[in-house]
Amino acid sequence: MTSSPQPPEPHGQAHSHAHSHGPAAPVSKHLRKVIAAVLIPFATAVLVGLAVLWPGGAPGHERTGVGFDRQTEQGEVVSLERVDCKDVNAAQVPPTGDTSTPEGREAVNSQQGQCARATVEVTTGKDKGRTFVEIVQPDAPRQLKEGQGVVVAYAPDAPRDLQYSVTDIDRGFPMALLAGIFALVVVLVGRMRGVMALISLAASFAVLTLFILPAILQGSNPLVVAVVGASAIMLIALYLCHGVTARTSVAVLGTLISLLLIGLLGSLFIGWASLSGNTDDNTGLIHGLYPEIDMSGLLLAGVIIGSLGVLDDVTVTQTSAVWELHQADPDMGPRALYRSAIRIGRDHIASVVNTLVLAYAGAALPLLLLFSIAQSSVGTVANSELVAEEIVRTLVGSIGLVASVPVTTALAALVVSADRSGPAGPGKENGAPVRTGRGRRRKA
Repeated sequence: MTSSPQPPEPHGQAHSHAHSHGPAAPVSKHLRKVIAAVLIPFATAVLVGLAVLWPGGAPGHERTGVGFDRQTEQGEVVSLERVDCKDVNAAQVPPTGDTSTPEGREAVNSQQGQCARATVEVTTGKDKGRTFVEIVQPDAPRQLKEGQGVVVAYAPDAPRDLQYSVTDIDRGFPMALLAGIFALVVVLVGRMRGVMALISLAASFAVLTLFILPAILQGSNPLVVAVVGASAIMLIALYLCHGVTARTSVAVLGTLISLLLIGLLGSLFIGWASLSGNTDDNTGLIHGLYPEIDMSGLLLAGVIIGSLGVLDDVTVTQTSAVWELHQADPDMGPRALYRSAIRIGRDHIASVVNTLVLAYAGAALPLLLLFSIAQSSVGTVANSELVAEEIVRTLVGSIGLVASVPVTTALAALVVSADRSGPAGPGKENGAPVRTGRGRRRKA
């Protein structure tokens, strides 16, 4: 009896392609061998790279007491009282009354209004229980409250009364709570996929903090470290979240090709534009502590790692689109599959590129605001190294993302079309021909 175009599945019959994991991946032995022949050497090279470059830990150095390189402890504001600013700022230079400059306004404000005198107790470290006084100006961006947790900087070489000072607010609890809410939402909505996504996220951070950062600090080439580390993150994240299937393997190949393109373009334009990678206090501190680090290489490593997360999303989406289209119409050839899937990809390109550009613009908003205040021209702003770094980072990453769509779509269309044991419509199930009636399923 001939089957209808879309027959309902018989009672009790397995239907793995209807699961939430999507349609079955190609299962032909030939395709599995071809994909394995590409990915196994690549995965082996990544493991060898991890073994060769694996650091013994970040090298030690003498603390400078500057920026993030300060020794810190936890503290708590135990009391707070309002005092006249003139009484607590008597040692400062008296104001001249000129408020036309930032220095003049600061001098005037330091002698006017009500300041806060906070008594802070050190709650960790060898001086636990010790208290010190912190004066907070009325126009200070960070105001203290009684009972508030704070981070205090410790300067052992300073006079005893000046060894401790408040450097930041302790944000541990709200940050941990937000992370817990995020994990809960991911698990509730994503279920087992959400759990796998959280595990892969933890693994990615482990690779970043245990391998990439210490290896760069030990003097290894930042580009090589970034390529090996990003490849390890890609393999862990994709296979853990999407399973060890041919479909995931195609996404891995598409991501790898796009990362190579980003690396080549980034290396070319960072060198051509003479970007040093040393543009602010933080990078200057890194260069001062570890002068052997290649800062331009570190910039390129950041471009590669920063692009990886969005690349994963694009390649997995495009591969899934090709597989779904093939299941819907198994008679479609590779060209027809490519044309149909690339239309989906074009929508993805528009949204992803816009997202990436806005993400970088949002991160650099204070910097762009400074240029706006200075009334600098667009050309002047774009030519400055600070902004030029962000432009190169954004455009190189965007080129890689755009290129990943046709590359991954073409790979997926070729693979799924070449697999003649894949789903082929009525009379076949899970990629294997099935006889009607009491006939037995033939082996794939």
